[in-house]
Amino acid sequence: MSDVYINKISKALPNRPVSNDDMESLLGLINNTPSKARRVVLKNNGIKSRYYAIDDNGQSTHNNAELTKEAIDGLFDENFTENDVEVLSCGTTTPDLLLPSHAVMVHGLFDHKSFELNSSSGICTSGMNALKFGYMSVKSGNSNNAICTGSERLSTWMLAEKFKNEVENLKELEQRPIVAFQREFLRWMLSDGAGAMLLENQPKGDLSLKIEWMEAYSYAHEIETCMWAGGEKQKDGTIKPWNDFHPDEWLKNSLFSFNQDTKILDKNILIKGVESCKIAMQKHNLIGEDVTYFLPHISSFYFADKLKALMHENNVGIADSKWFTNLADVGNVGSASVYLMLEELFNSNKLQKGDTILLSVPESGRFSYAYAYLTVC
Repeated sequence: MSDVYINKISKALPNRPVSNDDMESLLGLINNTPSKARRVVLKNNGIKSRYYAIDDNGQSTHNNAELTKEAIDGLFDENFTENDVEVLSCGTTTPDLLLPSHAVMVHGLFDHKSFELNSSSGICTSGMNALKFGYMSVKSGNSNNAICTGSERLSTWMLAEKFKNEVENLKELEQRPIVAFQREFLRWMLSDGAGAMLLENQPKGDLSLKIEWMEAYSYAHEIETCMWAGGEKQKDGTIKPWNDFHPDEWLKNSLFSFNQDTKILDKNILIKGVESCKIAMQKHNLIGEDVTYFLPHISSFYFADKLKALMHENNVGIADSKWFTNLADVGNVGSASVYLMLEELFNSNKLQKGDTILLSVPESGRFSYAYAYLTVC
């Protein structure tokens, strides 16, 4: 087995930072009415700015594949070029198409050379799943290098125009034309961006991160769906998929919007997160004191203090001074968030040889968790 090193990390954040006050002017008013939920959600999540791949008129400036390719381009220089790539592994929640896969569409933006592809679907852990594929390919000796990515283009899913038919349908039914909180909640939570990592079987340059181990856990066998798109939740907790609805209902019910059951989220996300973290740390004989930097992907600062307390209660606590996040500045970018955090830390000049980094990524789709432990060398 080969050792695996992250030798470069790059990012793509589209256009200008968008402040909280500018969000609704870009995403639009649903039913020409300012959102009552926006201020409450933003107060709780603590995000101050984010990036959207749309212009001031709501027109797309980048698709997901283009954002991903822009991040990948940041890895290339005279020592490592497009011709040197052996594996491309891409994770995303929001591919541009149902098919072909996201990685195929990203590869289509390259000028030349065939190489192995992997597409990881899912929500936030899809970026970590993409990283693990690249890690295992290099570690097994199947390849000498792999480029791994996490990316999202969420803004166009959240434009007010996408909810127009649902609002009109509610009016026809003489109901209040207000989009359900489970859908509107995520309009103020999610944003766009991409990150890319270069994995190789030898350390290179002034700074490398050795991947010591990666672990992942799912609790889908215990908990019903919490976050979804492309269907409608039934009374028994199951999800009826979009292709079992009549086409007229796709728009009337906003079937392709993102939904979050906040009650199930609040009940389970931290408990299962700490449970899985404890399993991973015990498996590798890791304690909090062994971690120099802890990079948790948290969707909202609402969860931060609760997570810290619960980790300490379960003897996997990590000192506040070791926590590192850029959620407030770049927003919640789903599968790309862990890439963007690690990129910022990697290029911050803070890291010293021998430092260790623990990555922690949850997703609330059906409660999955992924972890990676890195050593600076």
